[in-house]
Amino acid sequence: MRILELFDRGEPVFSFEFFPPKTDQGTANLYRTVEELKRLSPSFVSVTYGAGGSTRDRTVDLVGRVKSQIGLEAMAHLTCVAATREETARVIDCLSEAGIENILALRGDPPEGQDTFTKTPGGFQYASELVEFIRANYDFCLGGAFYPEGHIECPDRELDLRHLKIKVDAGVDFLVSQLFFDNLDYFDFVKRARAIGIGLPLVPGIMPITNVSQVKRFTQMCGARIPEALLDRLEAVQEDPEAVIRVGVEHATKQCRGLLEGGAPGIHFYTLNKSPVTAQIFRNLKALDLV
Repeated sequence: MRILELFDRGEPVFSFEFFPPKTDQGTANLYRTVEELKRLSPSFVSVTYGAGGSTRDRTVDLVGRVKSQIGLEAMAHLTCVAATREETARVIDCLSEAGIENILALRGDPPEGQDTFTKTPGGFQYASELVEFIRANYDFCLGGAFYPEGHIECPDRELDLRHLKIKVDAGVDFLVSQLFFDNLDYFDFVKRARAIGIGLPLVPGIMPITNVSQVKRFTQMCGARIPEALLDRLEAVQEDPEAVIRVGVEHATKQCRGLLEGGAPGIHFYTLNKSPVTAQIFRNLKALDLV
């Protein structure tokens, strides 16, 4: 099923994101996690593309198995990193042969050891170019990314928004956000996006906090911020892993509730390949009659 069709049903669309493990044992563990989260009946799941395209084959294999064997609708991430147009086309062909109908088209992060993105000769410079290429040559439902607080490489938020409009005009069907922790950032972005003619579903991406040092590292990498009040609560209990998780679950539940009640079309959970925390948040939302 094409994911855009899910948004036409008038119900919140819930999705879970996973990344391909680097070992066979990690892959086995991941399949158990996916099976556990399947019980929550997500609308779809997505599988990331490793830094520098390092998990290309595992991504294609995993997303195909999730759809064909586990029975969940799936979306494959695809980046511009370290690939020519011909190499990218071969990956897309493999996804098509595996029955995948949905792709999240991204520029991607630089390969490990590099600070800046460098276009591969014969490849793509921007996600908008990748979107345009797929739209011109294939029949996929295409997702894209947006940054409620602005892209870390583009401090001018209005320019960043105009770049997003170019990507939308190239053929994106829906957009999923980078992680954020303050709903005001999301709703402000939606208002600005609508003002320049972006009418697509704008899905908030939520990462449950389970480790203080980890979330600090992630936010530094992507340019997101942790609200001061939340950071104070986390640092006060950072030596107690269970307490950190409680704070993280409480904040994510509150955040999701506010987003859904405020009109967000759904929630995309960054699961970090773990099921218990995401499942607890989902159960909390169900108890609030939001699922």
